[in-house]
Order: sequence, then C-alpha cells, then structure tokens
Amino acid sequence: MFEPVPAPSSGLAIRCARVLFSPWSRLSLLVLMLASAGALVLLYEPQRLLSDGWPAQLGGAAAVVLYALAYGACTAAFVPRPLLNLAAGALFGSQAGLVSALAGTVLGAGIAFALGRLLGQEALRPLLRGRVMRTADSQLSRHGFRSMLAIRLFPGIPFAAANYCAAISRMGYTPFLLATALGSIPNTAAYVVAGSRAGSPTSPAFLVAMGFIVVTGLVAGAVAWRKRHSLRHG
Repeated sequence: MFEPVPAPSSGLAIRCARVLFSPWSRLSLLVLMLASAGALVLLYEPQRLLSDGWPAQLGGAAAVVLYALAYGACTAAFVPRPLLNLAAGALFGSQAGLVSALAGTVLGAGIAFALGRLLGQEALRPLLRGRVMRTADSQLSRHGFRSMLAIRLFPGIPFAAANYCAAISRMGYTPFLLATALGSIPNTAAYVVAGSRAGSPTSPAFLVAMGFIVVTGLVAGAVAWRKRHSLRHG
C-alpha cells in the first residue's frame, strides 16, 4: 500500500508554525509587548495619581484591590515602584496602602517573570556571555531565594530588571515570588509611610521612613560597587 503524500499546504503550515513559535519570534513578541506597555504608561501618566488623587466614586476595599491590580500592571510596564508606593500611602494610609502595594509588587513581579520565562528565556540564555553575566546567572539559578531576597532588601537593581533577569535564569517560580514578597516589605513600608505622612514632613514617622530609604540606598550602592570591584579583580 502507498502512504499518502502530505499536501503542500500542510507542510507550509508546519513551517509557519515553527517560525511563529520559535524562540526569537517569542522574544520579539515580548519586546513588542513591553514597548507597547511603556508607550501606554507615557500616554496615560499613572503618576498623576499623586497630584489628582483616586477617583471619588471608588473607595473602601474595592479601591485597595483595584489599586493592587493596577500597581502590578504598571510595574510590569516599568513604572517605578517608589512612585507607586508613595501614591499607595497617600491614597489609602499606612496599613491599607502597604497591603495594596505589597500585593501589587508580587503581582507585577509574577507577570514579568512569567512573560520573561515563557517568551524570552529560550532565546536569551545562549547569549549569556561574559564573567559578570555568567556569575549573576549562576547565583540566581543555584541560590535563587537567597539571591532574590538580598536584591529585594537592598534594591540597588531596578525592580523590572531583576524580574526579567530572574526569568532568564533557572530560578524556580515559588522561591522567586516568596523572596519578592518577604524582601520587599521593609522598603515598600518605608515609602508607603512616607507617602501617608507627606503632609507632615517633620513628623517622626516621615523622618524615620526617609532615613531608612536613604540608608538602604547607600548600602545597596556600596554592595554593588564592592561586587563590581571584586568581579573585575577576582
């Protein structure tokens, strides 16, 4: 018996599917999505929440949940977290603002990690060359929770960059999210408190929060400089 010869259209469809779902096609989709998200941020300017406030018709627990969802989407689109944390404190106060900001932080990190892992990891891993990049990848892959916890506690690396770097590594999803949730608490709380007390800049709570932000920033800079120096001369 003769085997049926596949139709030319079937072979073309298979080749198109391979191209469409190839690593570089998926990476191109990720770049397009991030560029579109960044353009939307520039267009709608979410930072206006600090000056215009929250819509009057939205309040209570629903507003806190909605802000957390918006926070997550904005961080995945590269909106700076300090700005969103200050807004959370100014809009909802210290306690509700902290809950909303932390939930949004974990959500935004999870979105970025999932997108980077699904669309970018396969294409970008072969490009990890150079001592610094290989060392960073090794740390994140072998000591994921500990490394990410340190990054979140001393935020010298931009939030979005840390998310996508972790996604390209072999770090697990659970340790990434757990380290993000725990490590983001101190810095997030400081910004939220500062935002909630911005109307009284001489209050002890505001001064302590700002002092914590400055100290952690200096420590993060010192650690980054030391690591870079050791990698150059190690």
